Amino acid sequence: MSAHRISVLGVLVAGFAFGPAGAQPAPSAGRIYSCIGKDGKKITQDHPITECADTDQVEHNRDGSPKRIVPRQETEEERSAREARERVEAAERVQRQVEARADRQLLNRYPTKAAHDEERMKELDDIRRSMQKIDERKKLLLAERKPMLDEAEFYIGKPLPLKVKSGLDSNDAALAAQEALRQNQEAELARNNKRFDDELARLRKLWAVPPGAPKGKASAPTTR
Repeated sequence: MSAHRISVLGVLVAGFAFGPAGAQPAPSAGRIYSCIGKDGKKITQDHPITECADTDQVEHNRDGSPKRIVPRQETEEERSAREARERVEAAERVQRQVEARADRQLLNRYPTKAAHDEERMKELDDIRRSMQKIDERKKLLLAERKPMLDEAEFYIGKPLPLKVKSGLDSNDAALAAQEALRQNQEAELARNNKRFDDELARLRKLWAVPPGAPKGKASAPTTR
């Protein structure tokens, strides 16, 4: 083979191997990350850069353009603070859901003020009737006590007969029990009244919101 033919063949082989003059290598199919190191110099690697774990990194597209910011790794204190915030936010979301469900149930039970007033009257009347029965029982006990006290006057300065003493002791205990029951009923009456007052205050706001309107945007309250 002549020297001329050998030189031509070499050129052809070189052309296939390296392509057109000045052509760049094809971009890598992998990801590329970059950051500024502690020495102020730019670092570029094909995987997240360990040296830049405490600072933000840039992930690039294949053409070198920025794709996204890879946030720095959290410190233990930051992670704990973030998790604490997330727990608080989750608890607040649950609380809002609970309150919304309670509001729906309240509206379903009392669609109008008249319905709420009727329920209040019924429950409070039940308690008042119980208190009336207690008062009647106390009057009866006091009536039973009077003849025992009259008899006890004959024994001033002397020991009371066992029958009189046991009768008075039993009457005292019964009166004390009825008085305790009445105090409980009075407290129950106050608790129920407050509960209905609180419900009514909440219901007035809920009634003022037109159906389908965003919660919290109430129209002018109407008289019910």
